[in-house]
Amino acid sequence: MRILRHPVPTPEALRGAVVALGNFDGVHRGHRSVIEHARALAGDAGAPCGVVTFEPHPRSFFQGAGAPFRLTPFRQKARLMAGLGLDLMANFTFDPALAGHLAQDFVATHLLRGLGVSHVVTGPGFVFGKGRRGNGTVLARMAEMEQFGYSQAPIYAHRGTKVSSTDIRVLLRRGQVDQVAEHLGHVWEFEGRVQAGEQRGREMGFPTANQALDGLLHPGPGIYAVRAGIVDGKTTTWHDAAAYVGTRPTFAGETVLLETNLFDFSGDLYGKRLRVCFVERVRKDMTFRGMDALAIQMQEDCDKARVVLAGLKGRSPQACGTVPEKA
Repeated sequence: MRILRHPVPTPEALRGAVVALGNFDGVHRGHRSVIEHARALAGDAGAPCGVVTFEPHPRSFFQGAGAPFRLTPFRQKARLMAGLGLDLMANFTFDPALAGHLAQDFVATHLLRGLGVSHVVTGPGFVFGKGRRGNGTVLARMAEMEQFGYSQAPIYAHRGTKVSSTDIRVLLRRGQVDQVAEHLGHVWEFEGRVQAGEQRGREMGFPTANQALDGLLHPGPGIYAVRAGIVDGKTTTWHDAAAYVGTRPTFAGETVLLETNLFDFSGDLYGKRLRVCFVERVRKDMTFRGMDALAIQMQEDCDKARVVLAGLKGRSPQACGTVPEKA
């Protein structure tokens, strides 16, 4: 998959593409339904297929330093899109200039002249352009005038329930990561660099890889059964693990951290990128009287996480967490 960070010239081989237009935060089942609609049209036409999206998320641009809400940062979104077999991912920087574009100007300038698309597909609720005045009706009228194709994918429901990023965010805040995975179609994942911690886990016999969750929505506080992947270039080595999300109330902490104990692993992870795929919450956060009580509970937590993860044996790390199945 070719990633195009606009404004850049579009390679001739990728012009005439059928594209799905949207924010696609989470790349959930509903998003993939829109993308599959575009893929079907592209296949029939013998055209390239891709997505057009924005970075930062427009909501981040307008709300500024508000509460974190992103489900998938750019790196992970690109990985998920690549897993869908797309030819291109066109990413537009959402800045004051782009925010000020009328919907019609965005289509004419960026989609038609810039990318040279032949057909645009959106979900039924997608809006864009200055004042959020662009929608399916605007695109349909422009398609007729400018001689390109436009389709609106139907509302997607998974097992009778509409899938939305908003609902997924609610479930994630509640720590219901198994339900999050059901809506996403893939396990929710965090990726970031391992940073130095206070090494309390090491003192108790449970060394952890510590990561800051700055700028990203995170699961409700507690202990989770996870799959942890150590990234080394294009290779990722996977391990069963238990992870803690929270402020460490036993030690009067204030900043929310992700602390992951990789089972049966020894080595230096400082500075490395670590992917953490959340499978199931083992328990909610708790406050303990001291390190001895906490250490006993941590052993119980790890034992429970091992049982949960044993059910994934025989499946590849990708199948249990990172590459989405078809919608």
